Amino acid sequence: MTGYERGDIVLVSFTFSDETGERRRPAVIVSSDAYHQSRQEAIIAAITSRTDRILQGDHLISDWQGAGLLFPSIATGIIRTIKQGMIAKKLGTMPLPDMKRIEGNLRDALGLK
Repeated sequence: MTGYERGDIVLVSFTFSDETGERRRPAVIVSSDAYHQSRQEAIIAAITSRTDRILQGDHLISDWQGAGLLFPSIATGIIRTIKQGMIAKKLGTMPLPDMKRIEGNLRDALGLK
C-alpha cells in the first residue's frame, strides 16, 4: 500500500454499523506491510473522541497529541477493511506504546491470544 503503514492515523469515511449513514473520522491502520503489498486495502480501527466509555477491544490513547489527534481519543475495537483510495489523508502516527496496547486489545477481542 503506497504511502501508508501500520500505525498511521488516517482520515476515512466510516459507515455506521446499521448502515444508516457515514461520518468522516480518524482511524489507525492495524494491518501489516505484508498485507498491504499483496492487496490494495488496509485494515483499520476506528478512533473516537468519546472517552466516557471504554468497551471490549478499546484503548484510551495515552499520547493522543503525539499521535496527531486534536482531542483525547480512544482507538476502538471497531475494525474495517477499506480500499487504499478511501483514505482522505494521513493525520499522524500512533506512538509505539499505544500501538502495542491497541494490538493486544484487538487480539483479545478476536480471541487470538
